[in-house]
Amino acid sequence: MFSPLDNSSDGPQIPLNAGDPADFRRIYDATMQLLYKISFRIVGDTEAAEDLVHDSFIKMHEKQLQFPGLNDAKYWLIRVVKNASLNYAKRKGRERRAYEKAFKEDTRKQDSGETELLKAESCQKAKEALDKLPPNLKVVLILREYAELNYKEIGRILGITEGNVKVRVFRAREQLAKLIGEDDVYLS
Repeated sequence: MFSPLDNSSDGPQIPLNAGDPADFRRIYDATMQLLYKISFRIVGDTEAAEDLVHDSFIKMHEKQLQFPGLNDAKYWLIRVVKNASLNYAKRKGRERRAYEKAFKEDTRKQDSGETELLKAESCQKAKEALDKLPPNLKVVLILREYAELNYKEIGRILGITEGNVKVRVFRAREQLAKLIGEDDVYLS
């Protein structure tokens, strides 16, 4: 089956101009969901993720970028969205820490029901463990597990070899297992 993002088709790549409305629409339709998934998993906020993805599309359109094919546009956008999301998450973390320090608020949550509490604690523990990973391991794991990209695509996006991607994914999973430390973690 042919996918619009598949480079393995027998046909030639069609050059795309982000300034052209038809080409822009084609790029948008082919990449929006993937870009949103990546951004959301990094920032954890639906509105922020949407804004960051849309800002990336606006940047591409305003610069009227030329791409040899759809995959090139996809990889460029993934890099832009990934970097913007990481910067946003870093900024929000600093703001949150400053707020907590200034107001010394209790950030613990109370949930009703034993199962809901276990699920919430496990999910929070997994997110915290993911946040504790070094950025190079966290990004690779997000692209692999949440964006469902293969090793080759991740390598292309990050500018590293496929073997290096495999090593980073392995190390990230290994560190997560140590940080979480439980086999019965509920993840949503």
